[in-house]
Order: sequence, then C-alpha cells, then structure tokens
Amino acid sequence: MDLTTSFQQLGIALGLGLLVGLQREHAESQLAGLRTFPLVTILGTVTAMLAQAFGGWIIASGLIALSALIVIGNVARLNTEAASPGLTTEAAMLLMFGVGAYLVMGHMEVAIAIGGGTAVLLQFKGQLHGIAGRLGDDDLKAIMQFALISLVILPVLPNRTYGPYEVLNPRQVWWMVVLIVGISLGGYIVYKFFGQNAGIVLGGILGGTISSTATTVSYSRRTADAPDSARLAAVIIMIASTIVFIRLLIEVALVAPNFLYAAAPPILVMLVLLIALSAALWFRDRDQQNEMPAQDNPSELKSALVFGALYAIVLLAVASAKDMFGNRGLYVVAGISGLTDVDAITLSTAQLVNANRLDANDGWKLILLAALSNLVFKGAMIAALGHRRLLTKIAPLFGAALVAGTLLLILWPHSN
Repeated sequence: MDLTTSFQQLGIALGLGLLVGLQREHAESQLAGLRTFPLVTILGTVTAMLAQAFGGWIIASGLIALSALIVIGNVARLNTEAASPGLTTEAAMLLMFGVGAYLVMGHMEVAIAIGGGTAVLLQFKGQLHGIAGRLGDDDLKAIMQFALISLVILPVLPNRTYGPYEVLNPRQVWWMVVLIVGISLGGYIVYKFFGQNAGIVLGGILGGTISSTATTVSYSRRTADAPDSARLAAVIIMIASTIVFIRLLIEVALVAPNFLYAAAPPILVMLVLLIALSAALWFRDRDQQNEMPAQDNPSELKSALVFGALYAIVLLAVASAKDMFGNRGLYVVAGISGLTDVDAITLSTAQLVNANRLDANDGWKLILLAALSNLVFKGAMIAALGHRRLLTKIAPLFGAALVAGTLLLILWPHSN
C-alpha cells in the first residue's frame, strides 16, 4: 500500500469518526463524543493496516480491546450516575471500528456509505421513533409480511427453469412478486402517514402506486351515492392512471435496463399526454378536498401468491403464444392480461426481451397494448359502478388516451 492511499484512508476514517462523534456530542452522550469516535474509527483503520502484515488477529485484538474499554467506561459511569438503558453509543463505537477496518480491507465507497448512514440514523432518532409510534398493528403486519415474502421465501426458492419453453424460474417469478409488492407497500405506508385527508394530487399518486384499478373502483362507487364528487373522482382516477405509466418505466428499468431504450419513448409520450389531461382537470378542481378510501394491506401472502401465479401464467402464455401463433398471439395475450393487471404482462415481457426471446419493438407494443386494455377495463368499471357524471368526464379523456396509444402502435417507427 502506497503512502498516498494510507493517508487517504486515515483521512476518511478521521472524517467519518468526526461526523458520528459530532452527532453523539450533540446528543450529549456520556460515553463517547467528538474526540472518541474519530479515535475509534482510526483505530479500526490502523489495525487493518497492521493486519495486512501480521494477520487478522490484530483486528480481533483491537475489537476486544475496544469492547473492554466500553465495559470499563460503563462501569465507571454507573458508579457516578443513574444507569442508562440505551446501548446506541456502544453499538455505534463497535460499528465505526468496523468501518475503519473496512476502509482498508474492503470497498472504500461502502465504508463511507455505512459511516455516513450511521450518522444520519443516529440523528433522526426522534423522527424514527415517531414513525414507529404512528404505525399500527396492521401496518407492522404488512411490513413483516413483506419481510417474509422478500427475506424468507425468496432465498429458498430454486434458481432454475422448469416447464415448457423453459421460462418459469421460481426465484425470478418471486422476484417480480417482491418488486410489485414493494412498490405497492411503499405507497401504502405513505398513505398511512398522510391519512384519508390527502390532497387531490397526492391521493391520485398514492392510488396509482398502490393500485390504479382499485382506486378507480373505489371512487366510482363513491360517485354513485354522491354525484357531486364526480369532478374530484375524475381527477383522482386520471392521476392514478397516469402513475401506471411511471410504474411501467420503473419495472422495465429494474428488470431489463437495456429494453428501456426501446420502451421508454412511446411510454413517455403516453405519460406526457396523461399528465396534460390530468393537469387540465386538476387546475379546474384543485380547491376541492379529497378523502381517500381505506386501502388494503398490499403485502398479504394470499395476494402475493395470486400475483405470482398470474405472472407465471402470463409468462408462459406469452412464450407459448409466440411459439404457436407468432406475434399475433402475443397481442391477444397482452390485451386480455392487461384488462385487470398491467404489471404481470409488463414484467413477463421485459423478462423475455432481456433473455433475447422477444424483440424489443414487439415488447413495448405489448406493454402499451396492455396499458390501453387496462384503460378500457377501468372505463367499463366506471360505467358499471359510477354515476353518469363521472363517466361523462372520464370518457373523453380515456378516449383521447386510447386514440393516441393506438396511433403510437401503428405509426411509431421501428427501431433497430
């Protein structure tokens, strides 16, 4: 290790230690503060430097010595003041020792991120306790169910393909479940903090993040009993339907980044159009208040299993339709599956394009067709469940989106 690198690592250790120490000093920690944390972090860096020449036992010895100092410091403090039940400072000292060592033994960027993240985590103690206090039993259940889905079930699933066309990979299928449930859960948690009295724009955004179809159904039913709410419901439904196209871009970017170059331009055209239509409605009705309908827990295991099964069915249907009927069969599958769920066909299409089993130009057309099919389904729900006023306001807007989408499918140039 050259001299410049050594001084760079020691300088970063000093900076990270000062950052965390400053926070602990501000929090009036009696055990360690602005001077102790830099020393602890630098100690971790120096032991890691020595370990490169003398072995890893140097790091272990440094950690044992630090632990002994923490014990001695706490014993001395207990003799002079009341016991403090918290162990935050002690844990932070041990972690920053590890950060200092990791600067030498691992990736410098990771060590910096951990050190900075530790300072942020310590600083926002009050806000984090406030968040935890506002979460109810149902909300904690939703978070734990997501942990079950993502951290328990996912790792044990086999990572190999099964069935015809070799497109059904249990771990990849469940990854898609984790992705969709995670997006929906994020919207659900935000909804819980803003409550039912969210503004019009936020209500539409949250509705689209959790489920645009469920939002459409909920607001349509409300207008059946309260026709005067049709204008507000139309804005919420349009914004939620707009968010769908943002979801599509996020899903494609996460599953098949290279596919995004072909899929993004036409989807962005639809997104801009829907934003313009939603904005026109919002500027007219922005002074009205909105009360969001109650949202269900999106991480229920049953819902996750249903989406996983739907995704697997769509994935298999797309592969088999392409094999038996060519591209025409793909459009039939996209049109049907998009009626109630755009996510499944989007993720399955992105997976096939990513695996070079489907042309990117056909892929974005399938996704757009499914999104247009979903608009048709939501329009049918509005007609069946909502008041005529709502249908009168939504029909021209959905109609404009359907015409624009159809023109894109027909006229958009074929990319290489």
